Amino acid sequence: MTDQPALRQASLGEILDLAFGLYRHRFKDLLLIAIVCTAPPLALNVYLSMAGGMAANLVLTLVYLLIYIVFSSVATASTVFVVSESYLGRTLPATRALGRATSYIGRLFVLGMLTSVAVGLGLLLLIVPGVILLSGLVLATPVLVLENSENALAAMGRAWALSRGFKGKIFLLLLTMLAIIYIPAAALGAIAGVATGFTGGALAVERGPAGAAVVVLTVAGGLVQMLVYPMFYCALTVAYYDLRVRKEGFDLEILADALGTH
Repeated sequence: MTDQPALRQASLGEILDLAFGLYRHRFKDLLLIAIVCTAPPLALNVYLSMAGGMAANLVLTLVYLLIYIVFSSVATASTVFVVSESYLGRTLPATRALGRATSYIGRLFVLGMLTSVAVGLGLLLLIVPGVILLSGLVLATPVLVLENSENALAAMGRAWALSRGFKGKIFLLLLTMLAIIYIPAAALGAIAGVATGFTGGALAVERGPAGAAVVVLTVAGGLVQMLVYPMFYCALTVAYYDLRVRKEGFDLEILADALGTH
């Protein structure tokens, strides 16, 4: 894939193809972002595992959760920036994307909390409302980052309106991404959970090979996350632009800008 705008209406298969193409094309920058943002919380997680687990280190666990939230927010915003610029035919280095992302940490945290509560409550109401809410709100992240939404609620409202009439397509995209990306990651997590059970919940290496295996699986899980995390936001970013092209003529807007007539 070259740095040429890819703006057009796309089917589900084309969205996935474009997402994988963007992932391959910008792999080095996306991997650098993933390493920078995953390594600190992963290192602390491994230390907690070796020190007896989270329950035995409550203060350090709170520090870990805070670090995880901050770095996850930076990773999300940075990834969307890199993918978006590449999709529009431009190049944004990972270092600049990371710097640009820092101002979105607070809003992304609030967005994540509000979306989780809304979708969680919806799932309690016979599941279907939760699926609808998830499909209508999942694009709130690229909306917040790319449109610099004033707050999380504004991003959620904008995503809901943008997805109107296409929530079924978005849900199918999410299911496909789940099958491609998160099932292998979940399987690795399940293996780690089983190993944890065998070690009585304590992940200390000194307990023997089983404990060491859990630490290895924790690291492996972090490495898998580094590789698969950007792919999810590649797909969401492409889906975001697909809806803007369909509903707002965004491709014509970009063309007008290029011609100097807008």
